[in-house]
Amino acid sequence: MGDLASRRFLVTGGAGFIGSNFARMLLQQGAERVVVFDKLTYAGNPANLHDLTAFPAYQFVQGDICDAAAVDKALDGCEVIVNFAAESHVDRSLLSAGEFIQTNILGTQVLLDAAVRAGVERFVQVSTDEVYGDVAEGYSREDDPLRPRSPYSASKAGAELMVNAYVETYGLNAIITRGSNTYGPYQFPEKLIPLMITNVFESLPLPVYGDGQQARDWLYVLDHCRGILVAMERGEAGSVFNIGGGNERRNLDVILTLLDLMDGPRELITHVEDRLGHDRRYALATDRLQALGWRPETSFEAGLRETVDWYRAHSGWWRPLKEGRFTAYYEQNYGTRARLTADSSDA
Repeated sequence: MGDLASRRFLVTGGAGFIGSNFARMLLQQGAERVVVFDKLTYAGNPANLHDLTAFPAYQFVQGDICDAAAVDKALDGCEVIVNFAAESHVDRSLLSAGEFIQTNILGTQVLLDAAVRAGVERFVQVSTDEVYGDVAEGYSREDDPLRPRSPYSASKAGAELMVNAYVETYGLNAIITRGSNTYGPYQFPEKLIPLMITNVFESLPLPVYGDGQQARDWLYVLDHCRGILVAMERGEAGSVFNIGGGNERRNLDVILTLLDLMDGPRELITHVEDRLGHDRRYALATDRLQALGWRPETSFEAGLRETVDWYRAHSGWWRPLKEGRFTAYYEQNYGTRARLTADSSDA
């Protein structure tokens, strides 16, 4: 790929959690140009990008990846597309699967067409470990069959198949990354870790699906971004790369660790009815990406401490997000704020 200082990027979904952290990393490493393209739905937040305006190389464009004309305009002059844009929350996909198909599959196809027309040097599709489905034992490898079990993960798997089709049909220089459950600064507070942190601050119940024994591999967001960057720069066209933190934890254990860190009362833990089709375990083998020189650098304990400290220092960022549309959505669909919980690895 060459020096970042000579590269121009279109980062779609770049106002979201992982996307905004990735755009920040590109700018900090001297990218020539970074265009953040985002529809600004509920999880796309301009506040995630507030500090990026200090970089002359940064540009923000509001738009929908399903809008071909808007994509072409934003892409003009860019050489690399990194696609984070997605509907990503499993609970929401159970209620409105059509939105996930529209954005995650059709939107990806629109981006792929634009990439072919523009002759981009590289297309990076950011996907998720959830496409493998439930993994009872062992570790998912990149060549394993895809067995998604929710509308969200099925739509992400469908997007991957579209990417593969454009690699084979049009010779597009594309790679796919599959990240494990990611956490850290700027994550929308419907996800497990930020929800639990902010609920402790507010002395609200900590809702746990079922018995809380669902196991996930946890990955700090900056390690995830570094993994995407390494795969983008060094990965062979058409390849898939798992990005996992090597930190397998049960959901209930994650919550107990947070309570210990925050001196929170365990009485806040509230078990609720389990999610429909809830996958029991995800786990990734990351040998392929490690062979390119990547390793996760942040231990789970250190990452949790940094994340707690960030949310403690940024209540002005997360409190407005837990009011208005956020609360209204869950109260309308679930009847109580006690159902606010998730464990997805969204962008």
